[in-house]
Amino acid sequence: MAEDQRQYRDRLFNFIFGAEENRAWTLSLYNAVNGSDYTDPSAIQITTIREVMYLGMHNDVSFLISEEMHLYEQQSSYNPNMPLRMLQYAGNLYERYVVEHKLNKYGSTLLELPVPRLVVFYNGEREAADVTELRLSDSFPQGAKSDIEVCVRMLNVNYGRNGALLEACAPLREYAWLVKRIRDNKKREDLDSAIDRAVSELPESFAIRPFLLAHRSEVKGMLLTEYDEAATMELFKEDGRREGRKEGRKEGLVEGIIKTLVSMVRKNRLTLQEAAEEANMTEAEFMKYMNEAQTEA
Repeated sequence: MAEDQRQYRDRLFNFIFGAEENRAWTLSLYNAVNGSDYTDPSAIQITTIREVMYLGMHNDVSFLISEEMHLYEQQSSYNPNMPLRMLQYAGNLYERYVVEHKLNKYGSTLLELPVPRLVVFYNGEREAADVTELRLSDSFPQGAKSDIEVCVRMLNVNYGRNGALLEACAPLREYAWLVKRIRDNKKREDLDSAIDRAVSELPESFAIRPFLLAHRSEVKGMLLTEYDEAATMELFKEDGRREGRKEGRKEGLVEGIIKTLVSMVRKNRLTLQEAAEEANMTEAEFMKYMNEAQTEA
């Protein structure tokens, strides 16, 4: 797919595992996560939300298989709010499913829906267990009883962690190797060179090597964007800690960081929804900042 045809912001993870031509790798990832042994990639029906379909919203990878709806997200920064985001993604996917299958959600017949499976693949530098369960109820006041619960499995896929999982899925292991090699290279050279060197150093035996080399320019752009985004989010959080305020609280924002978030939205490096979440604002409130910045420019 030509780079100028991409109207949404890809991450390298969903470029590898969310592309139609890579459904065999998606199936391998599914099998590794679920301990299954499916062999027919055509069993995978990619359903990933793109911004061109849902303005301001997209997820990393989602697909239907065996009466299940799987939502996979990759995160390089620890985010305890993934249950809320997954709930929003699942709502959009169920709405699409109902429309595409011409189901009547207002009728008297009970609808049969695919079972949701929610997984986050975490490869940030903050220490995390191999498997962590994130729950929507963790966001509610302590002791509160809720009629809604969302459970998300967060799997640590840094190279050297979750050995059985990475061993079961070669593309995931190779992706983890690439991320680690970039981090190692960054200790000795600038990010641009670190990425170039890591991609060049991909072993000949790696299944993802031909695909990444064929899209080398696009892959490099994705990686530069991801590291830029991760660095900005860490700066944002560190400022909140320095100020002694609740992380992400609007009163603790530094003007320069707001401008950076606005810039990243305009460059399609963040969606409006993501930037607003990081700023702990509503989308309307963040849009106000964007409009004000445009007026001042």
